[in-house]
Amino acid sequence: MAVGNYRKTHVLTSEFVTPNLKRVVLGGADLTSFPSGYESGYVKLLFTKQGRALKEEEAFEQLSKKNIMMRTYTVRMFDKATATLTIDFVLHTSKEGISPACDWATRATAGDEIIIGGPGSTKLADPDAKWNLFVGDMTALPAISCNLERLPSTAQGTAIIEVTSEADIHTLSKPANMQVLWLVNPTPGQNSPLLAAVKELNWLTEKPYVWCACEFETMRNIRRFLKREKQLEKQDMYISSYWKYGRTEDQHKVDKSVDNELEGQ
Repeated sequence: MAVGNYRKTHVLTSEFVTPNLKRVVLGGADLTSFPSGYESGYVKLLFTKQGRALKEEEAFEQLSKKNIMMRTYTVRMFDKATATLTIDFVLHTSKEGISPACDWATRATAGDEIIIGGPGSTKLADPDAKWNLFVGDMTALPAISCNLERLPSTAQGTAIIEVTSEADIHTLSKPANMQVLWLVNPTPGQNSPLLAAVKELNWLTEKPYVWCACEFETMRNIRRFLKREKQLEKQDMYISSYWKYGRTEDQHKVDKSVDNELEGQ
C-alpha cells in the first residue's frame, strides 16, 4: 500500500506486558519506509465507523463513503533494521460501547492486518533541565517510558504514573536518579490521584521541566496548579490530555481544540 503516510502492516506478535497493557509488534514491507526517531510520537490506526480494522482492498471505497475513523497511539519502539513497529495498548472498557483500537488489540493475533498513518511529532522532555517531572496515567505510560529511556544518565527527577491495578506496576528503564512513584486507581478517568501527588511532591529549588499527559479534566487541574502555584511558563512544560472521560477520541479532539484556544497554546 504505502500511499502517502499510510502503510499496511500486520501483527507479528501480541503479548501482555501487564494485565491492562498489551504490546503489539507490527511488521510488513511498508514499514521499511517508516522513519526512525519517532519513539514517543504517534501513529493513527484506521478503522471503519463500525469499529472494524480497515482492509487495504476496501480503503478507497470506505474513504469515499466517509466511513473511516482513526485512533491515536504512541510509537513505543521502531527497529529500522527489522522494520518492526511496537505499540502498547491500554486495555479498558468504554462508556460509548465501542473502543475499536482496544478491542482490536485485545483480540490481535499474528497475521491480523491494520493500516496506520503517520508518524506524528515527538514531544520530549528537556534533557538539560535541572530536573524532570513526568506525570501521566496509563495512556501516557508508553510515551513516558520512551522519554525516560532517552534522558542522559545524569538526569534526576520523578515520574508519577497512575495505573489501574497493582499488577500493572512494572520495571522501567531509566536513569538511576529518576525515581518512579506508582499510583493505583481502579477507576481511570475518575478520582485521579495525580494532582494530589504532584502537590505533595518535594520540589527541588531549581525549576523543573514538566512533561504531563493524562485525562482531560485531570490535566486541566494539574496545569492550573503548575501555572498558578509553581509559576511555570509555557516553555517549562509539555502538558496535554490524551483522552476525556465519557467522550470518544473525535469528541475529545473538539474539546481539546477549544481548551487550547482558551489557554493560548
